[in-house]
Amino acid sequence: MLSMPARAATAAHGQGLYALDSDHHRSAILQSHGRSHSFGLQASEKPDFSPLQAPDIANARDENRLLYQHASPVMETLYEQIANTHSMVLLTSSNGLILHSLGDADFLEKASRVALMPGVEWSEQSKGTNAIGTALTEGKPMVVHGNDHFLQANQFLTCSCTPIFDPYGKVMGALDVTGDQRSYHQHTMALVRMSAQMIENNMFANVFPDAMRIHFHARCEFLSTLVEGIIVFTLDGRFLSANRSAQFQLGLSVNAMQAHTFSSLFNQPISQFHDRLRHAAGQPVNLCMHNGVQVFCQARLKTSHWFSSMQEAFSAQPSPPSTPSPQTEASQPPAPSPATRATTAAAAGRASLSSLHYLNTGDPQVAAVLHKLQRVQGSDIPIMILGETGTGKDILAQAIHNDSARARRPFVSINCASIPETLIESELFGYEEGAFTGAKRRGAPGKIQMAHGGTLFLDEIGDMPTQLQARLLRVLQERRVTPLGSGKEYEVDVMLICATNKNLKTLIAQGQFREDLYYRLNGLVVRLPALRERSDFEVVTNKILFNLCTPEQHISVSPGVMTLFKQYRWPGNFRQLHNLLRTAVVMVGHSGQIEVEHLPDDFLDEVQQITRAGTPDPLPCEEAALGMPQATGCAAPPSADVQALQSAHQRGFFAPGPVVSGSTASAPSGLAGGASATPVWVAQAPATEGPVAVTPTGNTARLQDVALQAMTDALRQCHGNVSAAAKLLGVSRNTIYRKKEQLPADVWG
Repeated sequence: MLSMPARAATAAHGQGLYALDSDHHRSAILQSHGRSHSFGLQASEKPDFSPLQAPDIANARDENRLLYQHASPVMETLYEQIANTHSMVLLTSSNGLILHSLGDADFLEKASRVALMPGVEWSEQSKGTNAIGTALTEGKPMVVHGNDHFLQANQFLTCSCTPIFDPYGKVMGALDVTGDQRSYHQHTMALVRMSAQMIENNMFANVFPDAMRIHFHARCEFLSTLVEGIIVFTLDGRFLSANRSAQFQLGLSVNAMQAHTFSSLFNQPISQFHDRLRHAAGQPVNLCMHNGVQVFCQARLKTSHWFSSMQEAFSAQPSPPSTPSPQTEASQPPAPSPATRATTAAAAGRASLSSLHYLNTGDPQVAAVLHKLQRVQGSDIPIMILGETGTGKDILAQAIHNDSARARRPFVSINCASIPETLIESELFGYEEGAFTGAKRRGAPGKIQMAHGGTLFLDEIGDMPTQLQARLLRVLQERRVTPLGSGKEYEVDVMLICATNKNLKTLIAQGQFREDLYYRLNGLVVRLPALRERSDFEVVTNKILFNLCTPEQHISVSPGVMTLFKQYRWPGNFRQLHNLLRTAVVMVGHSGQIEVEHLPDDFLDEVQQITRAGTPDPLPCEEAALGMPQATGCAAPPSADVQALQSAHQRGFFAPGPVVSGSTASAPSGLAGGASATPVWVAQAPATEGPVAVTPTGNTARLQDVALQAMTDALRQCHGNVSAAAKLLGVSRNTIYRKKEQLPADVWG
């Protein structure tokens, strides 16, 4: 009769499903030992040293190319988490053959003594109970620790392994972390499972390049994380596949979903969903799953296919949603083929299918911008979009591409401010194998190369490191790109669109931006007005609200709240408005009007501060801040260094110390240091001195110094938390980090 092997004294008990002493774990190990006996194995057997030769290992990796390609970079990241813990990371095929390994040198030597190396099979039939073989047999994660191993030679190991499933739901391999049993940690399995999920999620884009991938979760903040659900449909709504998180959220297996369509899973015709996505302009939309759970979702699809399949939706205006019936989708004719759609679109004329035309919601400034852009269509003139953060520069760039002759080619976007300075060069220009430590085995193309034939959108171009600006200029002039570590040049043909919220001329004067690059990018310059400057505010608000509501919800904005909205400055522009309305929709429920009680407290506090203070002296206008010709009544243009103070002014941020205000309102209590404070208003300075703040004694202080003081006070108030301080000031974290050298050391916590 079989019995459970004695537990090693050093094993931690742990908690949860994979705890070593749980009934689930003991039962799984006992069953595996039974299988090992049935295979005719003996516990005292010596390790089998018969690995495949190098050419055969290479062939095995080639046969598992999709798995190996996506797992290798994830393995490197996983190994960084466990380095110097006497451990190793292993990748195996579906039959347990080790394809690749990474590990500490001292432990790799120990592992080789039991044939734990590439080219050796670690199935249960070959090695008895072990994490790799048992996880593949059971089809679920397994921890095999110490004496759990069937072969005595392997009992110095502790192993955490999980199967990796292909996009069709079949086991294609396994990811394992193995170490000395004395270094066992109960959280290792969590790292392994997260890494496997990352590998699985990354494979969907490659396996289904022509399909629509819907990424969803019940909580919006979990979109674009490992726990988001991914479900794949054809463009006409036929189910193709779903990842493990999607199966869990929907409560259905991949096999069970084969009988479903988009309509039956999400209670909405696919055509209506396409229309809602278009109106959402990249923001998450709400869906109700078949089990009644509300989720936020985003759709991912290559731009070329998106354009060819959604042209009708691009020209459509929003209409009130209706509750779909089971017959709605069935009564619709089959979706035409891409070729048919293209022919129909050409016959109808591009003007009626214009994405730029769709963005025209009644504001004269926006209409003028769109008219200029339509005039230069087809000329490949570089376009530079200016505007504050949150004004929709990325949406306008996508619309320009959609209306161009390159619409069926890639639209590649890169945010120059969000990529670490050490990686932006490889992201833009690509690299060859071995170009740097950690580079992928076969290298990778850069964003410029990927955009060949299409459009390259460089967002936040003002944040591009100066040393890369010369390389970008050369690429734009010669239309050739050379990847890192390569001596070969590749021709590139791209339409270039740039965007920035900075004054590039000021950066040029400061030596932070190349003047020759500026004039290479400076073809047609257009400016998107801030939300507070637009005359179509009510139309835009209702459009955002429509996209946030489900078909069952009937919510509007009350006249009082709309009046309040129009009086507010909206420093965060559309992004801020969208988030505020999203919260209000949840507060209202299924039907009704958004009232004051549905608005966030911080927003109401800001409105109250503005009301108490009255109308302050005007801030420098956006035209001046961006180096554009000044509008009537604009103050002198500020430098880029005063953006923090401008935002603080807009939000009613108080700086300590006695200063003169345009208001007699008393200072709030609880400020850092207990100092009394009143709002700091910006006064017009002589043209040679720049903006200043006015003190009660009539002395003046440079506005840059006041901005630094505001950052200092915010950081102290937030105990060095940069994110919280940035939120308090209404600026990005980068704005504060750029001034780190000028701020006191004691404010960083």
